[in-house]
Amino acid sequence: MSQKLDASPAVIGIDIGKNSFHIVGQNRRGAIVLRQKWSRGQVEARLANLPPCRIGMEACVGAHHLSRTLKALGHDARLMPAKYVRPYSKGQKNDYRDAEAIAEAVQRPTMKFVATKTADQLDLQALHRVRERFVGQRTGIINQIRAFLLERGIAVRQGLRFLRAELPGILATRTDALSPRMVRMLEDLSADWRRLDARIEALSSEIEAIARQDKGCERLMTVPGIGPIISSAMVAAIGAGDAFSKGRDFGAWLGLVPKQLSTGDRTILGSISKRGNRYLRSLFVQAAWVVLVKVGPKHWDRYGLKSWIEAARRRLHHNVLAIALANKLARIAWAVLHKGRAFECAKTNEAASRPA
Repeated sequence: MSQKLDASPAVIGIDIGKNSFHIVGQNRRGAIVLRQKWSRGQVEARLANLPPCRIGMEACVGAHHLSRTLKALGHDARLMPAKYVRPYSKGQKNDYRDAEAIAEAVQRPTMKFVATKTADQLDLQALHRVRERFVGQRTGIINQIRAFLLERGIAVRQGLRFLRAELPGILATRTDALSPRMVRMLEDLSADWRRLDARIEALSSEIEAIARQDKGCERLMTVPGIGPIISSAMVAAIGAGDAFSKGRDFGAWLGLVPKQLSTGDRTILGSISKRGNRYLRSLFVQAAWVVLVKVGPKHWDRYGLKSWIEAARRRLHHNVLAIALANKLARIAWAVLHKGRAFECAKTNEAASRPA
């Protein structure tokens, strides 16, 4: 009986590839009992014939789909960030050693795992990624138009709306500075700009409609500065937030906390770490600027943030204040999402009145 237990893998590490997967399995004693290369079509069929075991994978493209499939087969599938697996790799890099490192890392009791995303989360995340790409392309076109105009001595006030308003008049009247070829080129770029505006508007409307129908997004939108885009991006990234034990961990995952290089009795804090989800981090920083600038001091008290912001303004640069507020909003948003209730101003007021 013990020989059968030693022959069957208790832990499996899978190094995911496009067409072929490298598999390394260890028994309960840590000895390697499985070391094979499987094609993508063989993975599900072969693992269905194995007894339930823990299976580790790096969180990469296709990992969430495979994780859901393996869980349906009864296995304990877990995803890990690639940078947390790398220290367990021994010797020079190859696919089998990567799979062995994954098998070693997934057994660590202190390992931080990535929650498996549902198909709906991946769909919502895809909408955000496509929208982000279109926004980046639009920004590139706007910068190119500005650069071409500056080369001809035409300066337009900074801001997307000012260039949109003044560009038709420039193309119609500044024929002295712009050649016919340049006018045609700028008209083509302007047409590309309008097409991207339409695509971005359509995607934003779809994301907003999804957010209005999701209860988690509705609760998140009660937090100041958070609208459909940020709430849906957060739900797509972390689901209900079960991967984090507290809001501080979520803020650290976003990279909104200082980078720490402490040793001995010296505590050395630098700029923010900028780890984790770059897209979501930038959205929370934008939300902080909305609260600081658009919401304004008149309405801070309504959200219970007035005393905290005014105290922070006296000791922080306005850019540092925005990052600190973004971290605070992220922690509030995690609590709202994880605890399943809307934002409560009274509790924030109580927390703000306590000494730091």
